[in-house]
Amino acid sequence: MSADPSTLAGRLAAVRARIAACREAGRDPAEVTLLPVSKTFGADVVREAVLLGERRFGENKVQEIQAKATELKAEAIDWVVIGHLQTNKAKAVATYAAEVQSLDRLDLAVALDKALQAQGRGIDVLVQLKTSTEDTKSGLAPSSLPGFLHELKAFSSLRVRGLMTLAEASDDEAVVRRCFADLRHWRDRARDEGHDVQRLSMGMSGDFALAIAEGSTEVRIGNAIFGARN
Repeated sequence: MSADPSTLAGRLAAVRARIAACREAGRDPAEVTLLPVSKTFGADVVREAVLLGERRFGENKVQEIQAKATELKAEAIDWVVIGHLQTNKAKAVATYAAEVQSLDRLDLAVALDKALQAQGRGIDVLVQLKTSTEDTKSGLAPSSLPGFLHELKAFSSLRVRGLMTLAEASDDEAVVRRCFADLRHWRDRARDEGHDVQRLSMGMSGDFALAIAEGSTEVRIGNAIFGARN
């Protein structure tokens, strides 16, 4: 029986099934983590997803995390920042977030480390690289990654676990796959240089099958799970 696409449970089951089907690309489904992206959806929707087995949720805006974390405190959710982050949000991130996937510059690392040290906490972070040509996309220039990873060693509260990217918004699969292949290349190069960066957060609702084929270890899925946003 096929999953009912009109329900959150049905859409989530369909996404999980598509991830499981990555065996066709020569990947072990156990190597690919799902990160539901709940931005713009309310606490009730997130609570429903929790009942369906999800415990980590991606959000673009720190103020959304703050509001939902307060309302859903009893659910013990891990909130993941995936959107462009301003340094003045560092204190709120240190309070509410379990992970940041959009670390892309040194001043942000300084602000996050200071806020986290004040709270005696440490969090996982991914470095966001810009692999597309679009001006609207954020991220560190890939050629700056080796030096940036070296600088991040000074911040004990930031546990660098891998890399993240947003692929080009293109109908050309070759263009999209190039973005993902580039991220994998820079991750592999960083590992060869001795950095413990294993994770590749890449792939969203429209392109996650291509991302998995190119080595993604985590896909960030919003619309395909929660439906169209307002």
